[in-house]
Amino acid sequence: MRDSFAPVRLLWPYLAQHKARIAVALSCLVAAKVANVMIPVTLKWIVDRMSVEKALVAVPIALLIAYGVARLSVTLFTELREFFFAKVTQRSVRRIALETFEHLHRLSLRFHLARQTGGLTRDIERGTRGISSLLSYTLFSILPTLIELSLVAAILAWNYDWSFVAITLTTLILYIGYTIAVTEWRTAFRKEMNDLDSKANSKAVDSLLNYETVKYFGNERYESQRYDQSLQRWERAAVRSQTSLSLLNLGQSFFIATGASLIMWRAIDGVLTGSMTIGDLVMVNAFLIQLYAPLNFLGVIYREIRQAVTDMGKMFGLLREHEEVADRANARVIGLSEPIKGHISFEKISFSYNENRAILHEVDFDIPPGKTLAVVGASGGGKSTLARLLFRFYDVTGGAIRIDGIDIRDMTQASLRAAIGIVPQDTVLFNDTLEYNLRYGRPQANDAELAQAIRQARLDTFIAKLPEGLQTPVGERGLKLSGGEKQRVAIARALIKNPAILVFDEATSALDSESEKAIQAEIAALSRERTTLIIAHRLSTIVDADQIIVMDNGQIIERGTHTELLARASGAYARLWALQAEAVPAGTGDA
Repeated sequence: MRDSFAPVRLLWPYLAQHKARIAVALSCLVAAKVANVMIPVTLKWIVDRMSVEKALVAVPIALLIAYGVARLSVTLFTELREFFFAKVTQRSVRRIALETFEHLHRLSLRFHLARQTGGLTRDIERGTRGISSLLSYTLFSILPTLIELSLVAAILAWNYDWSFVAITLTTLILYIGYTIAVTEWRTAFRKEMNDLDSKANSKAVDSLLNYETVKYFGNERYESQRYDQSLQRWERAAVRSQTSLSLLNLGQSFFIATGASLIMWRAIDGVLTGSMTIGDLVMVNAFLIQLYAPLNFLGVIYREIRQAVTDMGKMFGLLREHEEVADRANARVIGLSEPIKGHISFEKISFSYNENRAILHEVDFDIPPGKTLAVVGASGGGKSTLARLLFRFYDVTGGAIRIDGIDIRDMTQASLRAAIGIVPQDTVLFNDTLEYNLRYGRPQANDAELAQAIRQARLDTFIAKLPEGLQTPVGERGLKLSGGEKQRVAIARALIKNPAILVFDEATSALDSESEKAIQAEIAALSRERTTLIIAHRLSTIVDADQIIVMDNGQIIERGTHTELLARASGAYARLWALQAEAVPAGTGDA
């Protein structure tokens, strides 16, 4: 039980920054409960004064005013409590949500390749909502009820015999014990229901994100059945959760009805024997209504608190996810004291995603500042992994990657990535405007820099034809644009960043031959000023590279210039060139 409420302890540091507001809010809470308890007491005084002759004259105006003030005070102090505590709750939610968001961006690519986006976002949503629920139910339902219970028990013990307090406390103990026991039993059903809800949501999001693929293969019915299977499991768990709730509510009503009946029996007996007045009976009855009304919701409140703690636990669990790639304590910020030259060295690099899957084996090459190195080879040979390692999405298993002689593990990740611009093979855009996606490379870029990047990427003619121009929405993941248009956006986005190092990962694979040749000329011009790593499939795009390396099964099997490699008639590069040259008459457009 103690460990299950660990997220509550993790929440406290966020609340502790608002101690003054919490203290004022709690003071208002206590004042509201005192005022609430005074309503039945004042009512007793009024009824007792009305029991004598000339009752209307006998009831002092002061008692009527006190009764009205007590009722008004309950609302006043309750609203003041909400006023002072609202900022505590919302600021805490905001800070935790922001920290979780930032932490997720710090986690390695390995984590994000394995995650399910729909389930992850649902966990964050539930976690932040759970914080609000926990604070609301604990401070505004449980704590006020306990305070009121203490005040009522004290009044009953002071004014009447012990049986009133004994019945009240026994009823509450039995009620709470039953509620906790049944709710704990029900928690498994609720947890299963939420887990299945997350899985169903993940399947729905995944299917919708892959809308085109579903349509290509005509698998709408298959996707519906797959989604419905998850919903059926969720339905069964939801039914079990609801039926067990009915059992909980029935037992709670039994305890409350029994306790209330016993208290009223003792009060009526007191009136009949003369030890209590009619006013006492009214007061005890009012106390019962005030006490047992919130208790009717105790099962719901306890369940929601347990669920809120569970949801918070999942979100705090994300915060505890290990940062596989983290900055060292003394990491350097490159590019501050002197400009980055862009000298890249891969020194006997080895890397594996897991023990059973070795990707690179002692890969060794050097790219002098301002030079271009191209990497070619069969798919799965480890070419794109080089770019991921250069960006430090993963740390190398063996060897070292250096920029200007500095191991990239000794640099801050932010400064390292600021120095590198990339045009990825699979360009994914934000569901926003064309301008937003273009400026994403450097949001602070001015209009002239944006226009220059657009011209260099040969996007100006395309944008001029759009009715909304730069304000054209690109759709989810850029699906409103063609593959070639997305790649030109990616090129412009990288250029506007103005990096010292450029990485092109199959950057022109989705372009037609005419656009490819035009952009290749721009890439060649830009590469003269920057260190450039080109990962290519089409060999025609890298003939002017200063050095070409051929990779196979994670190893470099050949290296040299285009001319030198072609001179080796039996070499791997020469064979690839011949194969791609033969494909041109077939209409592929590749050379």
